[in-house]
Parts: sequence; structure tokens; C-alpha cells
Amino acid sequence: MIAITNSQFFNEDLLLKGQTIFIEDGKINRISSEEVTEGYQIIDAEGAYISPGFIDLQIYGSGGNLFSAYPTAETLKQMDEDLLAKGTTSFLACVATNSPEVVYQCLDAAKAYRSEAKGFLGLHLEGPYINPKRRGAHIEKYIYKATLEEVKHLLDYADGTVKMMTIAAELQDEEVIRYLVDQGIVLSLGHSDADFKQATVAYNNGFKTTTHLFNAMPSIHHRAPNLPVAVMNHPTAMASIIADGCHVDLEVVKMTYKTMKDRLFLITDAVTACAIGPYQHELRGDKFVTADGTLSGSNITLLQAVQNCVSHCDIPTDEALKLASENPALLMGILSTKGALNAGSDADLLFLSPGLQLKKVFVKGLHI
Repeated sequence: MIAITNSQFFNEDLLLKGQTIFIEDGKINRISSEEVTEGYQIIDAEGAYISPGFIDLQIYGSGGNLFSAYPTAETLKQMDEDLLAKGTTSFLACVATNSPEVVYQCLDAAKAYRSEAKGFLGLHLEGPYINPKRRGAHIEKYIYKATLEEVKHLLDYADGTVKMMTIAAELQDEEVIRYLVDQGIVLSLGHSDADFKQATVAYNNGFKTTTHLFNAMPSIHHRAPNLPVAVMNHPTAMASIIADGCHVDLEVVKMTYKTMKDRLFLITDAVTACAIGPYQHELRGDKFVTADGTLSGSNITLLQAVQNCVSHCDIPTDEALKLASENPALLMGILSTKGALNAGSDADLLFLSPGLQLKKVFVKGLHI
């Protein structure tokens, strides 16, 4: 049993001090001002901010090998350990539009690793059912329209490891979309050329979110509203955004937050340098590009994204932390255990300085 004292944290948008976080069996048991009794290991937070661990729902690699180039359980373990050290305590490993062989190797890796995973939640398949017109860095020869038979086989083989899929809804049959929704897959509208009506229909029919808002989709036009306008105007649809200043200018991040608030969440879309396979990434400045110069991924952590939101986007600290924790947890339906400081939540905790520098990471109450 652990008691964390001398901390400060946000609860219902209020900065609370002088309360103790009691942890039992890896979970938050309670938060109160009561005295710590015998039997608890006392950890002095020394005035640090306590935040829920961060949740990245779209990341291709961290700590070395790119997952799709080295689709093994060992690569997922490498990502897991590296991300934990950086404050991301839960993540979906992302698989870009690729050959069926690579996709199924990624499924095999996910199934092999899940029993020992710490922060790995499953897979996010970004493609192949996307719009080639908005493919970005995705490889066109691997893009195609889904069939119900293929999707059923894919999910059956995945055995629950696929949690999220990015799809261009405007090109898919209704029966495919309905089946994926019925299977509990979180559908994200992305790499899409949908107009306002098509996007709104998708959100109304089960698409819960949007992949890297503003990237790989039409730009906002004042006489032709389209996908970005549709998600901003929708009452429930969410969107991820890459707050690195390269994929999206931080002034646009600021504007989007004012519009969407709790319907917005941060992702990194981060890759690692890779010189093999169909997806080869080279670091140029603050971003990764393909050999022809196409923007292909970020070089940012979720903590850096949060710092950018506070420093450059006028987003209050408590709200910026939610963009990386509570909001993605809400989308994935795991808020009862992840993304918040509530009784019953996993004790995945970050100690942050007032300047939002990472001091300590705890996963289920254990210091990493």
C-alpha cells in the first residue's frame, strides 16, 4: 500500500493541495486529507503536479525500431518501455496501409505480446481502407476498398487486438461500417475526402472520432464546408491533433481547442528513423519525411505536445493534461480505469514539475 503526500493535482478543474492519494493493489483507493496510518509506504511528491499517465492512440515507433518494419513482440516491448519512461503509460501501436503479410505479422506480434504488456492496449489500423486522393505518405498500391468477408476474417484473426481503425467512410459500403461498429471497433474518419454531408453521416452512423485533424483531408473552405467543419460542428464526434507545430500550426491548434474543447485529444503520430521496408522515414529538422520529402510522422512526445498546448496555445494546464489523458480514455471507453485520478483507477501516475517537466512515472503504483 502506498500513500502519495505533498502533491498537487487537478480535480474537476480545481487545483487541490494537501490531500493524499492512497494506492492499494495498483489502483487508487481514495484521495483524502486523512492522516496516513501504519502500513503505507509514504512517497513525498515534493510539491509536484500529479497527472494521470498519458494515452497515445496513434504511434508507429518509439525507442528504436519502427513497428511495421520489425513487426514482432520484441518491438512492442521496446515501444512499451520507451514510452513508459517518457510518461505515456498506455498506447495503441499504429499500422499504416501496408501489404496483408505485414498487417498479419503485426496482428501476430500483438497477440504474442499482450499477455506481458504494461502500456500496450492494442492496435490502430490506419488503412488500407482510405481514400487514395488523401493518402499523404501512405503507399497507394496497398489502398483498396473493404469487403465484409475480408473484414470479418481480419477481426476474427486479430482476436480482440484491433481496437481502432482509420477509414475513409465515403468509399466504404454501409454493411462494412455497420459490422465494424457492431464489433466495438472505434472508427476514425481519416485520410478522407469527405464533404460536410458525408462526414456528418459517418459520425451519425458510428464513427466516433477523426484522425489527425487537418492532415490528409480537405482544408476548410468558407463556401464548401467539408470534413473539418463537420467534426467541429458535430455534438459528439471527437478528433485527434498533432500539436508539434509542423503537422498543424499551433495557432490552428489554439483555434481548434476553443471550438472542440473536450472533444479534442492529442496524439503524436510519431515514427522512428527507418531505412528498410516500404515506409522509410528520415528526420529533417523537427519532423520525419519520406525520401521524396512528404511529411510522414512527428518527432514529438505527448509530454512535449502538452507543453506546446500550454506555452503556445493558451490552453490551461489542467485542460492540456486532459487532452493527453482523460479525453482519449473517454473515446476508448476505458475512463473507469485510465486517464483520471478517481477511486478505482489504475495508479498510472506522472509527477510533473510546475514547468511540466517529467520527474517520476508510476504504473499501477510501481515506480518505473
